[in-house]
Amino acid sequence: MPEAYIVAARRTAGGRRNGRLSGWHPADLGAAVIDALIADSGVDPAKIDDVIIGCVTQMGEQTFAFGRNVVLASSLPESVPAVTIDRQCGSSQQALHFAAQAVMSGVQDLVIAGGVESMSRVPMGSTTTLAQSGGIGHIPFSDAIQKRFGVETFSQFTGAQMVADKYGFTREEHDRYALESHRRAAAATEAGAFDAEILPLPVTTKEGEQVMHAQDEGIRGDSTLESIGSVKLLSENGTLSAATASQICDGASGVLVASEAAVKAYGLTPLARITGMAVTAGDPVIMLEEPINATRRVLERAGLTLDDIDLFEVNEAFASIPMAWLKALGADPAKVNVNGGAIALGHPLGATGTKLVATLVHALRAQGKRRGLLTMCEGGGIANATLIEAM
Repeated sequence: MPEAYIVAARRTAGGRRNGRLSGWHPADLGAAVIDALIADSGVDPAKIDDVIIGCVTQMGEQTFAFGRNVVLASSLPESVPAVTIDRQCGSSQQALHFAAQAVMSGVQDLVIAGGVESMSRVPMGSTTTLAQSGGIGHIPFSDAIQKRFGVETFSQFTGAQMVADKYGFTREEHDRYALESHRRAAAATEAGAFDAEILPLPVTTKEGEQVMHAQDEGIRGDSTLESIGSVKLLSENGTLSAATASQICDGASGVLVASEAAVKAYGLTPLARITGMAVTAGDPVIMLEEPINATRRVLERAGLTLDDIDLFEVNEAFASIPMAWLKALGADPAKVNVNGGAIALGHPLGATGTKLVATLVHALRAQGKRRGLLTMCEGGGIANATLIEAM
């Protein structure tokens, strides 16, 4: 089967809610990343076959063929098509899978996969809020769905706590995990570990100062167990708080996927090779446990074990998710989210998949390591898993 290579991988630094990136239109955020991918690779923009953009909250500024608007805001010629996809938090990871599948099938040679989410300008859940204000229905779950699963609605917050309860995690364990995420992210930033992947963007601060936004805004290097432990719990009898959940975040990310023929024809330098992909689905009520099954599936199909993987990125939607993944699979915690995760760095929903791919690719190369695995929990009880090999 033909190979699919990642020849460029970039992301913006995360912006806090109503923070430094909130002044950027989401289409312009995505366009800036696309332009960086073109500049990094040196490829002729007209040679791009397609652009696949992940985005979860497709309304307002993130609707009306949003992927196409990202292209139109970029330096790509208008002849380059685009599409927007939604696989919830795994949207841009699935965009990468679609791009790789197109290249590996021989149908296309150069595809940009990415994601955008401006959670300041298009708030999470705003599509449901709009539905509640008018129309026939107010929730996306029909009577048949509610009857089948015995619930009126599906909640990621409920699911995260169900996972915590299933695996017996205490609040202190969640708090300690969150503290370590901030510590790792702060250390990685200080060491310049993100420099190769972050695209600095010009922003205006609240004080009116023009600066370059080049560091993730949500990292709290001064966090303590006491400060994290003082945050109110999400539910009265629960063990999770806002401090042990992923941060609301503005951001964009993307990768350029190329065929072997394109690599040779245009003199491109591969950063990594995509060696395995899987998507699985399970219980939509507990919802967020599925990365465990997706990891098993992708490793089995590739003929690999956990010991064969050098670095893992397991999205920190809530602390209980990577903690359950670690407990269920017995992976080495020292290999997981080595530069921190979404608890510290933010989770810009549709952009997080290729954001973490960029982090994984550059971390493997910087540390002289070979294999990486990314997996992510997603709304509806779905999960993607991706294997890459640094070059």
